Amino acid sequence: MGALQLHVFYLILLPTITSQVISKQGEWKSATATYTKQADASIITEGACGYGDLHKASYGKYSAGLSTMLFNKGSTCGACFEVRCVDHILWCLQGSPSVILTATDFCLPNYGLSSDYGGWCNFPKEHFEMSEAAFVEIAEKKAEIVPVQYKRVKCERRGGMRFSMSGSAHFFQVLITNVGLDGEVVGVKVKGSKTGWLPMARNWGQN
Repeated sequence: MGALQLHVFYLILLPTITSQVISKQGEWKSATATYTKQADASIITEGACGYGDLHKASYGKYSAGLSTMLFNKGSTCGACFEVRCVDHILWCLQGSPSVILTATDFCLPNYGLSSDYGGWCNFPKEHFEMSEAAFVEIAEKKAEIVPVQYKRVKCERRGGMRFSMSGSAHFFQVLITNVGLDGEVVGVKVKGSKTGWLPMARNWGQN
C-alpha cells in the first residue's frame, strides 16, 4: 500500500446521464417487493454494491436489493427509490404509505422457480428485496410478496461524497459512497500529478 501514500490523485465524477435520470422522477412504475430478515430488521451485511457495513455507510435501515432489470450491472447502486404498497387490501397498510430506499445489493434470480412463485428476481421482473424495517412501513410483515409502485427520487445525503481507496502495488480501487441527487456514479476520471485525466472503469458494484 506504500504506493498509495506516494501519489496524489484528483477524482472527478461525470454526471453524463444524470439529467436524463432526474427527468424520469415522478413517474410511478409497477413492481413487486419482499423482504430479507436480519437480526435488527435491517440489512447490515455487505452486498453486491460493495458498501461494506451498510450502517456505517448510512444505508442500512432503508435499503434494498434489486432484481437484474433494476440493478443494471451495478450502475444503479446508491440510487434512491420511493416505494409504496398498492392494490392488495389484505397486505398493504391503509393509505399506502411510502418509504425511501437506497439500492445496496443485487437480488439473485432463481430460474429453477417460476417468476410468479419464488423467482421474484428473474429477468425481466422488477423487484425490490427490502430490509424488514422498511417493508413493515408499507405492508404487513406476514405478507410473502406484495405489489408495489416505485419511482426514482433524489437522495438526501449529509456530509458530502466519500472516497475510500484500496488496492495494491498493481492497481488502485476507489469506493464512492454517500452520493446525493440521483445517487448514481456514471463515470469517474482520475488525474495523477504527472498525468492527464484518465477514465476509470467499474470493477464491481460501486467500486
